[in-house]
Amino acid sequence: MTQQEDQQEELAERRAAVAELGAAVRALTDAAVVSEVDDATLRSVAAAVAELVPSLTAARRERHERPATDPPGSGHRWYNPVIGAGNPMAPPVHVELVDGRAVGTCVLGLAYEGPRGYVHGGISALLLDQILGHAHGASGRPGMTISLSLRYRGPVPLNTPLRITGWLGESDPGRPSDADDHGDDRQPSHAIGTISTADEPDSVLVEARGKFIVPNRKQVQRIFGGEDFAR
Repeated sequence: MTQQEDQQEELAERRAAVAELGAAVRALTDAAVVSEVDDATLRSVAAAVAELVPSLTAARRERHERPATDPPGSGHRWYNPVIGAGNPMAPPVHVELVDGRAVGTCVLGLAYEGPRGYVHGGISALLLDQILGHAHGASGRPGMTISLSLRYRGPVPLNTPLRITGWLGESDPGRPSDADDHGDDRQPSHAIGTISTADEPDSVLVEARGKFIVPNRKQVQRIFGGEDFAR
């Protein structure tokens, strides 16, 4: 086995372990927000969970440090709060490119509740920002959100298969381009997205419009210390 194959095997094992922990804590979170057991049981479980924390924090990364699951060039964030299998906050959303559009699917449980029985509006915004980013990145120019507006047309039900769709709109002709020293076009581009149920994909519950821009070299240096933010 070559060194590269060894590294790939180690990365696969690490990602599997991270995903396993993420799924377990996600299940714990789901159980915690639906549980109606007695107070003594709640306190017993809380104490057991608290005892586990030091084992995880014995070795930890800090802000701007890349996790072991995301080596340079991997193009994926395993702790992303929407699609990351290692992040208990993430549903996670499964994203595919279908006919030039980014299509995400997920089911949101009671941990994401706003109005009783429905998804919190801020969670809808989070999902749409992510899917619009996928749509923009599919063009070969991953960008950062500079504005996001939403229209809530109907409540999004919990415990229901959802479909989140994003696609590119037109670039902004009214804003001067922000070119770096290579002369790359930095005009903002627009993306459009919707949330619907999987059973009724044409019945839009939430719609969004986002504006994205590819950061130039100076911006990447200032924000990320020179590392390509998209990698």
